[in-house]
Amino acid sequence: MVRRKENVRVREVTHAQNGKGQVFFHDWLLPEEAAHHGRVFSKVVIPAGSSIGYHQHIGEFEAYYVLEGKGLLRDGEDVTELNPGDMNLCPDGSFHGIENAGDTDLVLIALIMNQLDG
Repeated sequence: MVRRKENVRVREVTHAQNGKGQVFFHDWLLPEEAAHHGRVFSKVVIPAGSSIGYHQHIGEFEAYYVLEGKGLLRDGEDVTELNPGDMNLCPDGSFHGIENAGDTDLVLIALIMNQLDG
């Protein structure tokens, strides 16, 4: 299967996970195409002043990989800056959230996969 960029679904989410502003999810893989292994494989664009709120993952884990911009990540109790080439992994049961800490778009890849037992 090939999905061309002009055929990628773009979802605009206001207050994603109770965050600020709008976040744009470019969904390369739809949940129904993931064969029950996960639910998100998306390019995420977080404009200046916007964020994905602090949230928990249960029964799944999420990775953020930063492509462009500067993010301020809350990972559990830690707060750190993420830059292009940095990755955050939020394991099953853990919390995280990210906000745009710059004046240009924060662009990242988000991958959410189901946690498999043993």
